[in-house]
Amino acid sequence: MINTVVLTGRLTKNVDLKYTQSGTAVGTFNLAVNRSFKSANGEQEVDFINCVIWRRAAENLANFAGKGTLIGVEGRLQTRNYENKQGQRVYVTEVVVENFTFLEPRQNGSQQNQSNNNGYQSHGSNHSADPFTGGDQIDVTDDLPF
Repeated sequence: MINTVVLTGRLTKNVDLKYTQSGTAVGTFNLAVNRSFKSANGEQEVDFINCVIWRRAAENLANFAGKGTLIGVEGRLQTRNYENKQGQRVYVTEVVVENFTFLEPRQNGSQQNQSNNNGYQSHGSNHSADPFTGGDQIDVTDDLPF
């Protein structure tokens, strides 16, 4: 069976990062994804997709991305249900994010933590902090061995 989701969109707000009782990080966020067509009155239509991300990748996304950040996500679609406090059955459909990628440079003066996210890519729990943050750009056009 195939269950693969690939989306490109903007965070509608900062990632909501929480921890389970066992200490596992879990982040939830909403991704605004443009539809490929406009409405009858010419307005761009948008879907708001619920997403969840786990462990180190959740912490990294929460630390390096904020409201309005353009990201690409890869994951799988999941449905679940539970009974709320009023005794009603609630059904949830969400994307479980396995990988994410920053798709534009960070904005100077953003309210999120400052880092150099140019083309920085996360691969689930293997994502680590960007080692090139906080310095001037390095010109690598000189003295290359090829």
